[in-house]
Amino acid sequence: MNKLIKKAKVLIEALPYIRTFAGKTVVIKYGGKAMTDDQLKDGFAQDVVLMKYVGLNPVIVHGGGPQINQMLDHLGIEAKFRQGVRVTDRATMEVVEMVLGGKINKEIVNLLHQHGGRAVGLTGKDGGMIMAKPLTVKAWAESLGTEPDGADDADFGLVGEVQSVNPRLIEKLQQESFIPVIAPIGADRSGNTYNINADLVAGAVAAALKAEKLLVLTDVKGIRNAKGSHVSTLSRKDMQKMVKKGTISEGMLPKVQSCLAALDGGVQKAHIIDGRMPHAILLEIFTDRGIGTEIVS
Repeated sequence: MNKLIKKAKVLIEALPYIRTFAGKTVVIKYGGKAMTDDQLKDGFAQDVVLMKYVGLNPVIVHGGGPQINQMLDHLGIEAKFRQGVRVTDRATMEVVEMVLGGKINKEIVNLLHQHGGRAVGLTGKDGGMIMAKPLTVKAWAESLGTEPDGADDADFGLVGEVQSVNPRLIEKLQQESFIPVIAPIGADRSGNTYNINADLVAGAVAAALKAEKLLVLTDVKGIRNAKGSHVSTLSRKDMQKMVKKGTISEGMLPKVQSCLAALDGGVQKAHIIDGRMPHAILLEIFTDRGIGTEIVS
C-alpha cells in the first residue's frame, strides 16, 4: 500500500507543472547516449508522448554525429574536423542529409509512433523553415572566444549557421496534434544545402516558437563551476562570465550558445540535462527539484 501511496504522491507533485505548462511549447535537443542506448531511446519516446498527452507541445531537434561517422567510414569517406566542426564537402553533405534527414529522423518518428504518439519528420528545408548561410571559420572562432584555426581562406565547406526560422509549418503541425521531429539541415536562397549544429538549431527554433522551455540533452550532469561542482541554476549573466573565463568550453559551448539564443528570443528557461538518466525529461519538467542546470534570464 505504501508503494501505491508513493505513486500517488508523484502524480500529485506533477499536477501543478502539468497545469502550468498545458498548451505550452517545449523544444528538446535530442542527442548523445540517449539516441544510441535502446532503453534510453524507449524512455525518451515515452517521456515525449506523455508530455503530448497531458497537454504540452514537444518539438524535437536531433543530432546524429556518431551515426554520420559510421556511414562515412562504411563508404570510405574520411571524416574531417576543424575546431570541432565537421568539414562538409559535397560528398559528405550527401551522407549527412541521408543519415540525418532520412535514417535517424524516421527512426525517431517510428519510435514515437510505437509508444502511441503522432509524429512528423522534417528537415529545415521543408517549407523553407530554416534559412541558412555559410558558417565562416572566423565567425565560429569568435563564438568560441578563440583564434581562427587555419589560413584566412579556410572554411568548413557546406556548414551553415541559422539566418532565420519560419515556424509556420511547425505551428500547423502542432495545431493538428503532431509532434514535429526536425533534422538540423537548412538551405540558402540559392538552394544550397547546409549542415548545421543541432544545438544551435534547437535554440533558434525555440526562439522562433517563443517556447516555454528549451531542454538540451547531453552526456554530462550539467554545467560545472571552476571548482568542478555541479551548478543547478545559472543566470544568463553568470553563464556569460563563465564562458569568458573559459570555465565553460569545448563541446559545452554550442549548448550554452543555444540556450542564450533561446533566452534572447523570449524563451522563459533553458535547461542542460543529463540524457543518460532514465526519464530525464519528465524529471526536469514535472518534479520539484528537477535535474541538470537551469538557465534563466
